[in-house]
Amino acid sequence: MGEIDFRTATPEQIAAVGPAEFVRIVERMSDRQVDEVMASANRGLIIGTIFRRMPGLFRPDRAAGVEATTHWSITGRPDGGADEWTVRFADARCTCLPGHEGQAALSLTMAPVEFTKVVTKRGRPAVMFMTGRIKAKGDLHLANRIPSFFDLPEG
Repeated sequence: MGEIDFRTATPEQIAAVGPAEFVRIVERMSDRQVDEVMASANRGLIIGTIFRRMPGLFRPDRAAGVEATTHWSITGRPDGGADEWTVRFADARCTCLPGHEGQAALSLTMAPVEFTKVVTKRGRPAVMFMTGRIKAKGDLHLANRIPSFFDLPEG
């Protein structure tokens, strides 16, 4: 799985993995390995780290004029629930908060494998939506644009 095993890594080790290294590690993982990681005790920490890093990868020039709140639900938690996050685009900024807050222009629901494919840009969200692997409710045009709002370092 690479230099770090996300299933058993400490919070400090996970925090030390930069965006480019994260992409490189995840690109080498099979869907089964992603599922194993997301079934581990580190699931919440990894998902939280991804969302907390989004503002640093945000390109306001690519989201000019976008003022929207989005709700993200990552299903398949070991307890049967979902990890929920709010991502807002406003005033040329991206902010991410745990939980669902405010009225969402777009709500996205997906399993962990699809989530990692979306955030590492190794999947095609439009295809995942068309095949039912991602559920989107609300502004579908915004859903198609969101991946372009972020620069992702090459893995």
